[in-house]
Amino acid sequence: MQDDERSRPSPAQPDDRSRDDSRPAQSERRRFRRETTPTDEQPAPPPALQPLRFSTRDLEPAQQFAAWQSYVAPLVDVRRPDNSPPDAGFGAEHAAWNLGGMLIIQQSTPAHSYSRSEAKVRSSPIDHWHISVLRNGRTWTEVGGHVSEGEPGKVELRTLGHPFRGRSTDAKTLSLYLPRELLHPASTEIRNNIALSGTRAKLLIDYLDGVEAKLAQLAEADLPHVVQTIRDMILTSVSSSPASAEPHNSLALKERVYRFVQHNLMSPDLTTDRLCRELGVSRTRLYQAFEPDGGVHHYIQRRRLLAAHAALSDTANRQQIVDIAFAAGFSSAAHFSRAFSKEFGYSPREARNVAMPSYLGHPVEPVSEAESAQSFDKWLRTLGHLRRA
Repeated sequence: MQDDERSRPSPAQPDDRSRDDSRPAQSERRRFRRETTPTDEQPAPPPALQPLRFSTRDLEPAQQFAAWQSYVAPLVDVRRPDNSPPDAGFGAEHAAWNLGGMLIIQQSTPAHSYSRSEAKVRSSPIDHWHISVLRNGRTWTEVGGHVSEGEPGKVELRTLGHPFRGRSTDAKTLSLYLPRELLHPASTEIRNNIALSGTRAKLLIDYLDGVEAKLAQLAEADLPHVVQTIRDMILTSVSSSPASAEPHNSLALKERVYRFVQHNLMSPDLTTDRLCRELGVSRTRLYQAFEPDGGVHHYIQRRRLLAAHAALSDTANRQQIVDIAFAAGFSSAAHFSRAFSKEFGYSPREARNVAMPSYLGHPVEPVSEAESAQSFDKWLRTLGHLRRA
């Protein structure tokens, strides 16, 4: 009986044991504190872009097509379908977003035909790459006898530096305009007027869908990353496309010449003989390829003038005009001024005075048809050379 009483715990022992067991639990609770939601979160950066919008829908039906013709004139000449009445409406919409190194265009148009003539190519400083994705509708575009067919699910790629012509059904399109330099790494050959398809093209379209949905929310810090990602995805799609491996023709030769000339603009011996030697092409073939451009010498001079025009249009470039001329490969300021005025129809000083202001977006304000067309034209001319102050 006494042994039983000795082995039985006293009434206080369970309480002590319970108290001892609770201490580690309390310690654990103190070690893992409850997360609190901060009340001083940083606000999201403000959106960097505002679109430049143009629409014919608010005009009288008889005026709509002429307004659209004027708006797209810096790029292409357009015509109605042959069976379309001349006073029929032409409800078209265009929204341009300027990312600094790239333009993104949302466009909706009725059926029409379009062309970029040899004369327009020669008279225009615009020779960017144009990438288009159809949301609906179909297009047929011919360059040098080759027709590329556009439809949803494909990515079309062509340069504005060569003539083309085509036609479109009623269509909604997402387009990109990229400076040629952006798609010209030395190791990549890009054929003109090709339609990309397959898995990588689909991934590019999916990414463009996401960018389009977020255009109004993009911050300034996002823009270089978006441009770089799109550029890399385009090059990946091109490198995986069978069209990029087809035999060279005169257009492909021009692309090779373009890259070589662009990398050697300041070289004093940038001559026909050097081009033939470096590119492994005969003088006859080179002359034939550049005969529509007024010859090889004129082509080289035009590339130098385009480089100078881009520098003059860059509001961050504080160089003297004569220094820009020398940097573009001209040995005489007087010769540069005469050639520039003949090529573009205005002087180098005028080109600098009308350069675009250093913003990426454009205020959404009512503007006249002429003002809208002029602003879009400026965006195209200065693409890749806009910088914020």
